[in-house]
Amino acid sequence: MIKVEFLGPIGKAPVEMEASTLADVSAKLKEDNTLTEWLDKCAVALNDTMVNDLATVVKDGDKVSILPPVCGG
Repeated sequence: MIKVEFLGPIGKAPVEMEASTLADVSAKLKEDNTLTEWLDKCAVALNDTMVNDLATVVKDGDKVSILPPVCGG
């Protein structure tokens, strides 16, 4: 079981799910219509390390963070 957290203005509570890769996580998150507008523009961190390869393997206890773009200076 992995935990997915949604940061910033996404406004969604963390969820837990079974997944083998980030591609699995992506597919499951795309089933949620409230996330559709966010997923293509968000960065992803696995255990607080930025990743961009959906083939990245996830394992039990991992934390995936969905990070929306931010403005600031």
